[in-house]
Amino acid sequence: MIKAIIIDDEQNCVEMLEWLLKTYCPIVTVVAMCNSGEQGIEAIMKHRPDVVFLDIEMPRMNGFDMLEKFEHLFFEVVFTTAYNKFAIKAFRYSALNYLLKPVDPDDLQTTIKRLEEKKSALEKEQLRLLLENMKNLNPTAQRIALSTGDGLIFVNTADIMYCQAESNYTNVVMSNRNKVLVAKTLKDIDETLSGKDFFRVHNSYLINMNQIKKFVRGDGGYILMNDDTQITIARSKKEEFFEMFSKF
Repeated sequence: MIKAIIIDDEQNCVEMLEWLLKTYCPIVTVVAMCNSGEQGIEAIMKHRPDVVFLDIEMPRMNGFDMLEKFEHLFFEVVFTTAYNKFAIKAFRYSALNYLLKPVDPDDLQTTIKRLEEKKSALEKEQLRLLLENMKNLNPTAQRIALSTGDGLIFVNTADIMYCQAESNYTNVVMSNRNKVLVAKTLKDIDETLSGKDFFRVHNSYLINMNQIKKFVRGDGGYILMNDDTQITIARSKKEEFFEMFSKF
């Protein structure tokens, strides 16, 4: 059983989320519903929940300010938000759970399943990274949190050379040639990093355009990365790649 608290200044949003959880996620028990950050802090200290569904934009004390009141975050957080697509990328960069309003039942079920499988609570560093990226709202952030089997690793996106699919996981190869096995598919990584610097050249590869050593036209054409790895460009991707490559 998962104990949950819902915090949102809009009462209709609170009631709708409670109904969705009861209907689609019976493993979750809502132990408190709050309409402000102040009420939320009291409820969290009283009930010690496993997860808090937290609205970001609230009067007096927003969701981020509320979390800063806790020296140690002993609970998981799912942000509920109506932010734009660039802000959503900021959540992905930080490896944070979020739900878009109005909440979709399938997304809710997927989030609860992910929480069941997760072993560690939210880290303060994830919040700092989120706030950093929310301020910039660039298509590609400067730092990203990578979910591994042991927890989270925070890296500079500029230091990522390329990402290689490995079944339901992804090998992230860094510029120092270290490899990080990330518990996400390449599709998920692509959606997070896609922008002016990263390009999906093949079903199995996402590359950092700034880490290309050269393009070799022979043998159908391939890319040579800075670590001398040869990566083939899918035929369907060549035109788009050349257009992007010409800008570097």
